[in-house]
Amino acid sequence: MATQLTGATEHRRSLADRVPRLQRAQRPVREERHPAVALAIALPFAIALMLLFGGWDQMVTQTKAVADLIGR
Repeated sequence: MATQLTGATEHRRSLADRVPRLQRAQRPVREERHPAVALAIALPFAIALMLLFGGWDQMVTQTKAVADLIGR
């Protein structure tokens, strides 16, 4: 004899799916971040990565090349 599905598991899944949607709907509208705040967040990481991976020498080389181009 075949097992009959009552749909109770579907109801549980849809109820579980609805909870995050309701929580998202109650969150305040996201405001845009000021560019200075974004810079304050990103700059320390950029400096750390530059120091870790030897980007300092590359930046000095590129700066000299640009200075030479501007000076000509």
